[in-house]
Amino acid sequence: MADLPILWHIPVSHYSEKVRWALDLKGVEHERKQTMAGAHMALALARTKGQVYTFPVMKLNGRSVGDSTAIIEALEAAYPDPPLYPSDPGERRRALELEDWFDENLGPASRVVAWHEIARDQASLESVAANSVPPAFGRSSKLSGAVAKGFVAMRFRVLSDERAARARQEVLTAFDKLEDELGGRDYLVGDSFTVADLTAASLFYPLALPPEAPRVIERAPTGMDEFTAPLRERPGYRWIGEMFRRHRNNGGARRA
Repeated sequence: MADLPILWHIPVSHYSEKVRWALDLKGVEHERKQTMAGAHMALALARTKGQVYTFPVMKLNGRSVGDSTAIIEALEAAYPDPPLYPSDPGERRRALELEDWFDENLGPASRVVAWHEIARDQASLESVAANSVPPAFGRSSKLSGAVAKGFVAMRFRVLSDERAARARQEVLTAFDKLEDELGGRDYLVGDSFTVADLTAASLFYPLALPPEAPRVIERAPTGMDEFTAPLRERPGYRWIGEMFRRHRNNGGARRA
């Protein structure tokens, strides 16, 4: 019997959520593993033989694949139903272009905005830590929160007010892009859920916090609430929640 696929992930990570969602959507039985922030970089490098230095990393059919886009490409080849890539060549090309745009422009910005506010709110920081640290490490949420804050501060410069201000503007640009591309339709490409929708919704989740998303934070920090409040009536914000309601499920996952 073939080994189950193994996903190395970070519970709070929106790029990890992108892959988790794809796995669950396709009903792929798999194991999920995690480690402490910082240590995951060495593990990713080892698993991918120096090609990728962060999670998610997936072991699939005997090989390790890093980067959410490459992982979904591998999943599409191994588990084609239901498809995330459109069958029409032009629509497929456009879906992949939008996946790349949101990966490169939205993903880093929404991470900075979310962590900037979480890092300044002790209760939120400890909530994220408590729900993200592997139980085997047996660390307190306060200590784990301090480790997480130190890591993201060094890695992503999330404590910088100037960087956070730029990131907020980049998120607003991504909202404009999302709504322009949708043009009032249900989906970004064609008339069904594709990798473009999966990517945009996943990478917005740390700000929208839909009920179906990972519950690694009990409540949004005050600063995040203040930022998202004017967005909640926008079509793009409502669309994020609708994508999670329609297409996010938690079946098919075997966690270790």
